[in-house]
Amino acid sequence: MPRITLLTDFGTRDGYVGAMKGVMASLYPGVVIDDVSHEVEQGDVDQGAWTLRRYWRRYPPRTVHVVVVDPGVGTERRGVCLEVDRRYIVAPDNGLVSHVVREAEVWRAVELSDRRYLPDRPSRTFDGRDLFAPAGAHLAQGLHPSRLGPAVEELVLLEEPEPITLDGGVEGEVVTVDRFGNLVTNLPAAVLEGGSPEGEGGEHPPVRVEVGEGRRVPVAPTYGAVEPGTPLALQNSDGRLEIAVRDGSARKWAGRGRGARVRVWWNEGHSQARK
Repeated sequence: MPRITLLTDFGTRDGYVGAMKGVMASLYPGVVIDDVSHEVEQGDVDQGAWTLRRYWRRYPPRTVHVVVVDPGVGTERRGVCLEVDRRYIVAPDNGLVSHVVREAEVWRAVELSDRRYLPDRPSRTFDGRDLFAPAGAHLAQGLHPSRLGPAVEELVLLEEPEPITLDGGVEGEVVTVDRFGNLVTNLPAAVLEGGSPEGEGGEHPPVRVEVGEGRRVPVAPTYGAVEPGTPLALQNSDGRLEIAVRDGSARKWAGRGRGARVRVWWNEGHSQARK
């Protein structure tokens, strides 16, 4: 049986998640609904996009991912459905699908606009219940996405900063912070082996990782390879360079979060000049 996953910033206190589940269960009794998380920071589309990136492809084909982090609810922003690598994503068109679109082999999208699949009197403030939940249930039942509305050729996409090549190294930045306080960067983990951001190997392994204004961080293979309270740089489960603190928070240690600069130097005789 197809599954529906839910990712929102609603929390679980006020019954908003339950309202969405009730709609889906009424339209498709017995459907399996997985709660991924309802703890995305309120209105943080960027965090929602990174969270979706972490799991969408892990689910089997025909899974319907319903994602609602929607500070623009009630405005002219569209609701969309993506068919992507044999899975479906239902979300506001506000950048939540940015990483999915960049990583997908094939995708196509439609606007959620056909009134036949919406309640008679939808609320202007709760599209999660009245737009995205019904669309998700109909898709799980086998409705073809083209029935939901016209094709969409361009989507709103968030920009991810590109790494900067330095003389003897590379500079990136923190793009998201997880609940453990780990600083996840836009640098591929290959840079920790002397590779370029494009994945090409280098001759020299890195000798220095710096956060912010030159705070040095040792490289380690796992969190447990250093003493408690010690910062480290490592390859995380997403294949990115991550700054962490064993049994602690790198965000608190560095005093920085999203946007903090991270540099990897591949030899001691480096120059600060950028190419």
